[in-house]
Amino acid sequence: MIDHAHDLASVQEATERLLTAAAKLDDSAVAEPSRLPGWTRGHVLAHLARNADALVNVFEGRPMYVSGEARDADIERDAPRPLAVQLADVRESAARFARAAQAPADWSRTVELRGGVTDSAARVPFRRWVEVELHHVDLGIGYELEDLSEEFTQREINFLAERFRDHPDVPAVTITQDDGRQLFTGRRGEGDPIAVSGRRADLLGWLCGRRDGAALTAAGGPLPALPPL
Repeated sequence: MIDHAHDLASVQEATERLLTAAAKLDDSAVAEPSRLPGWTRGHVLAHLARNADALVNVFEGRPMYVSGEARDADIERDAPRPLAVQLADVRESAARFARAAQAPADWSRTVELRGGVTDSAARVPFRRWVEVELHHVDLGIGYELEDLSEEFTQREINFLAERFRDHPDVPAVTITQDDGRQLFTGRRGEGDPIAVSGRRADLLGWLCGRRDGAALTAAGGPLPALPPL
């Protein structure tokens, strides 16, 4: 069972951790490239703020974004702002998200996310937790996949393995983690799966597109190139 209250608390902790780390930057550092191609650190911070507001829309039954073009335009508009403005926006939008999540609601209801994706309302806090943690890594300011909690890493590996399960562009894969735990993802019923193994941080990096998988071991075929999330 998904514990949305636990995940909301984890979102708050992750947000404070990111804000504390980002506060050590300056305006010039915010304008420098992040680890995401084509995005500065300002783009990452702007996206985090606008994503929080978009998830308020989801909780309140509105479209997550007016359109993909509007989403991208909002990020481009907000990316060049000074550090102090960026941090205030991330903090204030996070507070709006928290207030929306505290409103009485049916957490078992189905909500619609970006691109027509649907999910239970109870899983939205975890999706926000993912945004905050992975984009903290994307800032490139000393927070790495290895710094993520064991709980978060395992849950996100599970989530992404489920997301790629039966994906037509992903061959059958058996994932073996460094603790011996195994997961299946990709297409089924097409012969022996490719066996991919490695440390959890490296497996997460490969699954979420933050690492190329060079630290992983693949047997029975080459390491698959995963489609973008």
